[in-house]
Amino acid sequence: MPQSQQPVFSVQDLRVTIGAKEIVHGVSFDVFRGHTVGIVGESGSGKSVSVLSATRLLDLPHQRVTGSVHLSGNDLLTASKHELRRVHGRRVGFVFQDPSTSLNPLLTLERQLTEGPKQHLKLSHAAARERAIELLEAVGLPDPERRLSSYPHQLSGGQRQRVMIAVALACDPDVLIADEPTTALDVTTQAQIVELVQRLQAERGMGVVWISHDLGLIGQVADDVTVLLSGEAVEQKPVVEIFDAPEHAYTKRLLASRPSLERPGPDPAPVSDEPLLTVNDLSVSFQVPTPTGPSWVHAVTDVSFDMYRGETLGLVGESGSGKSTIAGALTGQVKPQQGELCLGGEDLLAARGATRKALRRKLAMVFQDPFSALNPRMRVRDAIAEPIIVHRLASSARERDQRVIELLEQVNVTAEFADRYPHEMSGGQRQRVCIARALACEPEVLILDESTASLDVSIQAEVMTLLKRLQIELGLTYLFIAHDLAVVHEMSHRVMVMKSGEIVESGDSRDLYQDPKQAYTKSLLDAIPPEKPVAARAAIH
Repeated sequence: MPQSQQPVFSVQDLRVTIGAKEIVHGVSFDVFRGHTVGIVGESGSGKSVSVLSATRLLDLPHQRVTGSVHLSGNDLLTASKHELRRVHGRRVGFVFQDPSTSLNPLLTLERQLTEGPKQHLKLSHAAARERAIELLEAVGLPDPERRLSSYPHQLSGGQRQRVMIAVALACDPDVLIADEPTTALDVTTQAQIVELVQRLQAERGMGVVWISHDLGLIGQVADDVTVLLSGEAVEQKPVVEIFDAPEHAYTKRLLASRPSLERPGPDPAPVSDEPLLTVNDLSVSFQVPTPTGPSWVHAVTDVSFDMYRGETLGLVGESGSGKSTIAGALTGQVKPQQGELCLGGEDLLAARGATRKALRRKLAMVFQDPFSALNPRMRVRDAIAEPIIVHRLASSARERDQRVIELLEQVNVTAEFADRYPHEMSGGQRQRVCIARALACEPEVLILDESTASLDVSIQAEVMTLLKRLQIELGLTYLFIAHDLAVVHEMSHRVMVMKSGEIVESGDSRDLYQDPKQAYTKSLLDAIPPEKPVAARAAIH
């Protein structure tokens, strides 16, 4: 970056104190026009707190922010609320992780897109509406004029994020703050959002601050990287140097935790003659209301596969491809229109009464979001004990409590966590508790539905290692559902690729990754962030 160029956004010696505790310790970085700074670290490292405090968007009780923060000539730390209202949206735009909570569900896209230009640029309604159409077209939303009358719930996750980007860019800000904007998206949509932001940045010359827990993603988007640990910048370098010559142990751990196609997948699974679980011609449809009457959505169409004892079968595809619907059909949460589901030679769909209950106990599920999967009013002890009580797997309260402690230790959680509530644990600890609860009913098949997608990459690596160990120790069979082919590669012996409710490709994991046959599979592989940031830039340009 030329030394003569002044930063458009400068943060120097930023310190954030809540009460008597300092949680951000002297963070500094500069953002120039056309320049991207990546802020990376695990949950709780202070990424969002630092940037949102610097822009005065975060206002916590007993919060004190010191240092120096300048944005396009405005001193943000001394600015009045009136001055901040003129800066937010006009000089700095924000794109957050979850567009479903960032967009107002009660307002049309037109209302949300025209609000900023009317307020900050003093445009008439007609001019603001025309600008809204141009913005939706710029972010790649099809039929933008018709979409203006839509509400956020009528869009997919990727489309909502595009709208959020359009809202952030509505007043041509000097700086775009992107706070985990792709974490909740599948890999192909993530790649599209990355390319979109970079194209708009090049066209508009704005600076970008991209916050993420994923160094692989930061390698695609950033020019310079600041690595945060416990509110402190432990390493700051150009992105290529971070990847080629990391110095701090924490940076090295973040890099080593990334799932990689270059590492070999698991060794071949034990060979068995008879499948443990058989799915034949499974079809699931849902009836949805439309202005012209009920319509049917075919979520899964004629899907068939076998699973063998002790193996991991990966099921991969984009959001909406039907992966979770298959999991719902297997666990009895979704009723199929047709098909056959057999576990250990017994028909899951035809079973009734005690036979059905015994069969269902052999199938357990771990969900994507461990916080919503656990009852916030139940202690860990009670959450894990629930399936033990339901299936009568302990003869006394003492035996049940002993079993709970055994399960916690099995997933590397100490016994003291038994009396905690979900909010008193980290995301990784909550997911381990969810795994322990799933194991409490002593299943033969464990369905893992995006069970690592919401975790930091280092915690994700720990949970994957745990799952591999449990599979060997307990002889478990996994259906590993994910949208990220790199994660599936590290876990799975065989892989099925799903698109629009159908299995479009399947086979041995190593063969499928080395020589994919379908264009869709190749597009999923191409969307995985490359190992080196230089390769990422070459691919984009």
